[in-house]
Amino acid sequence: MKKISIQLLLTGDELMAGDIVDSNSAFLAHALAESGLSIARKVTVGDDLTLLTEEISAISKSADILIINGGLGPTVDDLTAQALAQSMDTSIEQHSEALTQLSQWCEKRGAQLSPANLKQTMLPKGVDIVKNEIGSAPGFMTVLNGCTIFCTPGVPRELKLMMHHQIMPQIVASLPQAQKTNTIRLQVFGMGESQIQELLSSNIPDWPEQLSLGFRAGLPSLEVKVTAYREQDNQLQQTYVKKIAQLLGDHLFNYVDEKPLSLQEVVLNLLADKGYTLTTAESCTGGLIASQITSIAGASQNFHAGFVTYANESKQQLVNVNATTLAEYGAVSEQTVKEMALGAISTAKADVAVAVSGIAGPDGGSEEKPVGTVCIAWGSASDMRTITLLIPGNRVLFQKYVASIALDLIRRFLRATTSTPTYVTQRQVKKEVESL
Repeated sequence: MKKISIQLLLTGDELMAGDIVDSNSAFLAHALAESGLSIARKVTVGDDLTLLTEEISAISKSADILIINGGLGPTVDDLTAQALAQSMDTSIEQHSEALTQLSQWCEKRGAQLSPANLKQTMLPKGVDIVKNEIGSAPGFMTVLNGCTIFCTPGVPRELKLMMHHQIMPQIVASLPQAQKTNTIRLQVFGMGESQIQELLSSNIPDWPEQLSLGFRAGLPSLEVKVTAYREQDNQLQQTYVKKIAQLLGDHLFNYVDEKPLSLQEVVLNLLADKGYTLTTAESCTGGLIASQITSIAGASQNFHAGFVTYANESKQQLVNVNATTLAEYGAVSEQTVKEMALGAISTAKADVAVAVSGIAGPDGGSEEKPVGTVCIAWGSASDMRTITLLIPGNRVLFQKYVASIALDLIRRFLRATTSTPTYVTQRQVKKEVESL
């Protein structure tokens, strides 16, 4: 069965000159991948009417779907509508629906409808409008040489809403039943891509050709994707997903066939299930853990307070760390982070806490405690655990990774797991942590 061919055409001199970074094509690839689709070919051209016209004509003869991104604005170098009209061998005319949308957009903002804006209503004859929910430039679509063409704005926020709310539903609905794919995403923290690949290759040598296995590396998590391209293979897909989940063990923090959950969302869900509240006390991460938690709507139900205790004085004043502890063991010590966590629980009246203190660099390290050293405490007032790890990397990566480890340790605590994560076996400075 022929796989659907989706191609992407990006336009703009600023892309060719490197003045802006092309993040839109990455977004489009991810949006399509969520439905098991992929981009077969991507072309970028400048603001050149002849080149644009030639590319649209050529791509329409080889692709099933073409997404054109950019060139819908009000200026003379926005040429997408004109190029598409020439490819279709038709004229440009004012589109009544586009005019209505633009007029409403201006009215909401108290702006005058200018001649420059009116250029955005001059579209190829016969195209259909794809509504732009927040911008002035309407999207539009047509069919040329059997290829469905979507013209989309270059502004990322506008593109994302248009893709999610209008274009993707149309694409998915147009697929033959036999080509409607299903992708299950397994989200992993604490294992690398090569490590997972070796684990799967060693334990599942009979991977079926009906299923596609893919990886998407990121920070903090890594995603393993299992895709079934036919409905009849969905049961086989479930069988192999369960095999992978068993091999990943507690490094797997979530797997779904719809929208993935972040590590902080999983933690908040676990807190809600248990009726617990969480507090944080942060030094080297400067509030990053609390920021990630509060990025989730409704987090206040289970997260009431976080403390950024960067200086020793704030550790004493805000979370009651003993001056003697700081003098004897230092700010970066398991003794200090334990008192930070216990003090945060007491002050915030929370059920569980996580505390971190470390040396993010590039300076401040010593032979005893080099740059990258971090001490973490996590747990409840009656069961507080500590560990020291050595995390290599620059300051930003160090902070991101430490924040993710802190969230993962709380996740494991709430789930009462007994296995040891690889970041402990690989990065622990002191004795093996107890009851992890």
